[in-house]
Amino acid sequence: MRRREFMALLGAATIPWPDFALAELERRSYRIGYLALAPAEDAQYMRTFVQRLRELGLVEGQNLTILYRSAEDRSERLPQLASELVGEKPDVLVAGFGTLAAKAAKMATATVPIVFTSVGDPIGAGLVESLGRPTGNITGLSSQTADLGGKQLQMVQELVPSAKRIAVLGNPETPFTRLALQNFLSASRAAGITLEVLEATRAEDMPSRFEAVARVGAAGLVVLADPLTISLRQQLINLARANRVPTLYADRLFAEAGGLMSYAPDRTHMFSRAAEYVYQILDGSKPSDLVIEQPTKFELVINLKTAKALGIDIPPSLLARADEVIE
Repeated sequence: MRRREFMALLGAATIPWPDFALAELERRSYRIGYLALAPAEDAQYMRTFVQRLRELGLVEGQNLTILYRSAEDRSERLPQLASELVGEKPDVLVAGFGTLAAKAAKMATATVPIVFTSVGDPIGAGLVESLGRPTGNITGLSSQTADLGGKQLQMVQELVPSAKRIAVLGNPETPFTRLALQNFLSASRAAGITLEVLEATRAEDMPSRFEAVARVGAAGLVVLADPLTISLRQQLINLARANRVPTLYADRLFAEAGGLMSYAPDRTHMFSRAAEYVYQILDGSKPSDLVIEQPTKFELVINLKTAKALGIDIPPSLLARADEVIE
């Protein structure tokens, strides 16, 4: 997907330039390369990214050009697309949602500054050696914290108080999944819950994994978020309904599409912060000056329409904590 096609998804923004934008940035013109694995979720979140740049005084067609490339869910295309973007000589290269785009960007250049928007385990993926002191030309935002899995398990327990066995579905080919599962295992042991790990790497794997939830006796399911599961979110939501599995998803896109419940970092905030990182680099900061930021804002979204369809009563304790209730 080229930039012209992608911009049709974003629509027109009308945010005026703020007074605090630096005059030097306003006078110059900049080029940002944007590399995405899957266009759907980037279209959702990049709207915020572009809007935040506008608020900071960087406006497409005036002093900013965004060069967009999407692998259209084909990860093998990422290295070539990253090289294409580097050849366009951008001032900053931005890696969209997930780890694979960030790794392809890092392989493509050791000189162009890189900002990744949402990587679960930047250290485990080999992107940086330290969150607090990134080195080289890459920095960005991590979507994982040590206690996230524990909170998600707790919410499934609140949803199904009798739950003693809970399943987790993830893509083992994603570095983030390995870190997340370690956190889930630690949290499940502390809570006295048996954790059933279900792995899937293709759309064809999903029906049998949801059938396995009942077979192993799990009372609920947590679906981890990565480009694969997000791109298949409607299939996963339909399978959860068909198998009547109480499911918590690790991205709000699922709840918005009809999933029962999601608890996850506020990715809209993360993409906004990524725009601020880009702005700081254009203003003279080095990537190594900017620490890898972990999420500080989280969202609980509950879809009451889906709960009613599944015959599930959402506990008042969860409803009271929800950031958004979809009715």
